[in-house]
Amino acid sequence: MLKGEARKRGTRATRSVSSPTGSLGLDPHALFLLVLVGILFVLMSLTMPQQFLTVANLESMAFQMSEIGILTVAMALAMLIGGIDLSVTAIANLSSITAGLVMVHLTKPGDPSPLVLSIVVLGIVVAITVGLLCGLMNGLLVGRVGVPAILATLGTLTLYTGLAFGITKGRPVHGVPNPVLFLGIGKFLGIPMPLVVFLVVLAFVSIALNHTPYGFRVYLLGSNPTAARFCGIDNPGIILRTHLIAGLLSAITGIVTLARINSAHADYGSSYILTTILVAVLGGVAVTGGSGRVGGIALALVTLQMLSTGFNMLLLRFSGSNFFRDFAWGFLLLFVMVFSRISQQSAPRMWWRRILSRH
Repeated sequence: MLKGEARKRGTRATRSVSSPTGSLGLDPHALFLLVLVGILFVLMSLTMPQQFLTVANLESMAFQMSEIGILTVAMALAMLIGGIDLSVTAIANLSSITAGLVMVHLTKPGDPSPLVLSIVVLGIVVAITVGLLCGLMNGLLVGRVGVPAILATLGTLTLYTGLAFGITKGRPVHGVPNPVLFLGIGKFLGIPMPLVVFLVVLAFVSIALNHTPYGFRVYLLGSNPTAARFCGIDNPGIILRTHLIAGLLSAITGIVTLARINSAHADYGSSYILTTILVAVLGGVAVTGGSGRVGGIALALVTLQMLSTGFNMLLLRFSGSNFFRDFAWGFLLLFVMVFSRISQQSAPRMWWRRILSRH
């Protein structure tokens, strides 16, 4: 009897969570980000038209934000289940290093193109395998052993980074074959390939969260682990699968990075962890889990990329703009957090008012 009641409550809780967060529709938070993107675009277009409104600048923004975007999706998935993954950059670096070593050591000048292409594919497969293995370790530690996610992934962050340094002895891996560079600097139908990869990742993750039982269980687990367990959901299994996906996305980021800069290093992108958390929070992903949108992440990423580009342009024109950039980043984060909090608090009051008015 109690189990059946808990299952009903869990179903209702899941509907309340997955409905607002499991679609690409615009809630107040996403609408605010959309308006903010529009305002920033208009301001920068008017104040710096010769610098901002150029094809080269827009392409540069597309190349830069794709790596952060894929890592942010990986971080957001870990946050949706009520955890976090501090090892995403370390997994990306370790994956790119292993892929680079395979490609560099197995290819020689003058090798036929089919052989080079097959070695590139082998390197990509190795990178994805490394990412999945790292994600598997994270998932086992968090889901099966029960280590808190922040501690488990902090430990694996150190482990994977140390392993990468041990493999390379602190030296970068560079000189990968030309075919792999297409993923980092090439274009598909005029669109930069890193952006294409990012959009494909967004599409697959959106489908997984919105239209599969896995996404249904992720939102319920993040919002109410107890209800999820009474509903018959394998919580450790969902945690394991989520970290596997996060590891896969981190490996994809490592491949794109390797292809874009033609180099891999053990400590590349060490500041990306905080950036991914910032983008995820600005995009509406709840720190406590159970709430978040793929569309919100994309809008937050565009917002921060436009701000970053604008501030970099200001650095070339005004002295002291570095201080202003730090101030604006902090102000934006606080403003969006306050706006999100007010929206969350006002919605229940309006809901109760509607219920009371009916009675």
